[in-house]
Amino acid sequence: MSLSALLANDLIRAFGGRRVLDGVSLTAAPGHRIGLIGENGAGKSTLLRLLAGVDEPDAGTVVRPPDLGFLRQEMPFDAASTVADVLDDALREARADLAELDRLTRALADTPEDSPGHADLLAEYGERLDHAQEHAAWDADRRAGIVLAGLGLGTVRHDRALGTLSGGQRSRLALAALLVRRPAALLLDEPTNHLDDTAAAFVEEQLRGLPGVVVVASHDRAFLDAVCTDLIDLDPAVDGPVRYGGNYTAYQAGKRAERRRWERRFAEEQQELADLRRSASVTAHQVAPGRLRSDNEKMGYGHTSGRVQNQISRRARDAARRLAELERDQVPEPPEPLRFRAAALASASTGGIALSLRDVRVPGRLTLDRLDVRAADRLLVTGPNGAGKSTLLAVLAGRLDASGDIRRRPGLTVGLLAQDTVFDRPDRTARQVYEGALGPERAAAVPLGSLGLLGPPDLGRRVGELSVGQRRRLALALLVADPPEVLLLDEPTNHLSPRLCDELEEALGAGPGAIVVASHDRWLRSRWTGREVRL
Repeated sequence: MSLSALLANDLIRAFGGRRVLDGVSLTAAPGHRIGLIGENGAGKSTLLRLLAGVDEPDAGTVVRPPDLGFLRQEMPFDAASTVADVLDDALREARADLAELDRLTRALADTPEDSPGHADLLAEYGERLDHAQEHAAWDADRRAGIVLAGLGLGTVRHDRALGTLSGGQRSRLALAALLVRRPAALLLDEPTNHLDDTAAAFVEEQLRGLPGVVVVASHDRAFLDAVCTDLIDLDPAVDGPVRYGGNYTAYQAGKRAERRRWERRFAEEQQELADLRRSASVTAHQVAPGRLRSDNEKMGYGHTSGRVQNQISRRARDAARRLAELERDQVPEPPEPLRFRAAALASASTGGIALSLRDVRVPGRLTLDRLDVRAADRLLVTGPNGAGKSTLLAVLAGRLDASGDIRRRPGLTVGLLAQDTVFDRPDRTARQVYEGALGPERAAAVPLGSLGLLGPPDLGRRVGELSVGQRRRLALALLVADPPEVLLLDEPTNHLSPRLCDELEEALGAGPGAIVVASHDRWLRSRWTGREVRL
């Protein structure tokens, strides 16, 4: 086997004066499947493009295997190309390997072993055989059919032009082509977008069977857990990106241990700071000029006062120096994890039904015979695309008219995090929108920056300039800072980093009032402990 590693050393990449990647290094050996995680803008896609050679770094080097595949957003085919064209391109190397092996086999049969060219032919045959085995060339055509079926493309005619396919179909076809080709190094950017549960599980199985390098950027925690042998966290850290051995479950355990060490170090340092300040205050009093001396001090003043005062002064200087060092270099306080910032609502403790639906119909979108949402409910709404999950949440929120019997407890407060977030004043900054919606007092009690949903540079940006994901984070911040009695969340983990998804899930368990979540997130759904309604 001739598989080689993918190596990156001290990569730097800046955009508009901001360093997105600052000295990132990576070693990916064959058989390792590395996941890249981090906040939006941390540089995951940028790193993949540098590793693929699509972009060049401002500094640093990349050594990549010659046979590399990169799943990018756009396919390298025009709209008139057909599905067959894409498959032929994916199978080209395998077919070339088999044809060349046939040629070399015939050449070896026609060349005597003692002739000068026999050894060269045998070496060439061995190299080509290794390459064919690495790429499972004999199985390529059968594999193509299996991969297309596994990604839900088995019934798509091969003569269909790419321009007639949906965006999701084109994305799945691009992924299928790479899985059929089996390159020595495979780079994937959010590969589970546009995949249902069955297709995602199929891709996970395919990737685990690859002998080469896989580097993937993904927000899909279930995918990261099933596929990855290592994870690299690109979020800013003191010593740069951190690599964790193992899958996502192992990463979570590592992060929890880091958090405990951080909290313990912070607490110990704060205790030391308090002790030093107290010590400095006491010794400063002892050496203060003009201080009255006790009778015992006066008796031996001429013999010992100088030595005692020198010792006290030295202790004071040592304490002051250590205090200054700690105050200058002290460990910052660990940030508070995402939590709903309200005391338990009265309605949650009194029980009873907050919302009641009977024989609800939205023509062509939703049919529901019965649903009760209690005051402290935890309800997960699942179902395929088009089943009516978002429609149900809009009906519960009172934003969509429906036939049937819909009852809400008088005075009930309901909040909805919709998939499409629109603010009335796009000219206002994120901070202004936050303060205007909550009021000055509440906004001051729970500052927007303390929630970790928007970065400091984005707090002063106009809402109209924020990305779709950033606007959703702002809408979530409003619900976190002042939660309603019934909280409706439509795909709440979209546009959140894995770390924030974990924090949000934990917050949902302890949050006030009733919470209704509609989600495709496999990780969230597999760990849900409340009720479930499948549409």
